[in-house]
Amino acid sequence: MLKLVILSAGMAGRAQELDAERTTIGRLEDNTFQIVEPSVSSHHCEVLLRGRDVVVRDLNSTNGTYIGPETVTEKVLLPGQILRLGQVQMRLEADAAGALPKKHFDRTTVIPGGVKASELDYTHVGPGFDTKSAGFSKRNNRINRVFIVGGAVLGLVILILLFYIAATIRG
Repeated sequence: MLKLVILSAGMAGRAQELDAERTTIGRLEDNTFQIVEPSVSSHHCEVLLRGRDVVVRDLNSTNGTYIGPETVTEKVLLPGQILRLGQVQMRLEADAAGALPKKHFDRTTVIPGGVKASELDYTHVGPGFDTKSAGFSKRNNRINRVFIVGGAVLGLVILILLFYIAATIRG
């Protein structure tokens, strides 16, 4: 029997057997697999059994659904691969089960600036995972540069005007 096993600290070992054609995963109690964590959406994704394939489909979650380093809307999940929902990592394995907590949060917590590669636990990802090629790079903030250049130009104009006024008063 296939199962999803949570790897993230504080929830490690919790699991959900994939014994139905459709398994929903999210923060609310009406999901098949409830994950009570603020970065997980109320209805985050669903796992579909299609023949021998395990297909993960994102349900327009706030913080995204990832298989390894790749953002997915719908993709086959293979045994041993890491599925990440917000900040929660889990692996597709065979066997076991876990208990579901009964509390829930009212809304999804947006992760400011997204999830940084340095914040993730890659001990369960496997060999050969490169965070630089995984799309985790520093944002290029063009607006800040525009303000800095604009401020420098304005300062230079003011300085020239002051020299002009000083020269006019002396002359």
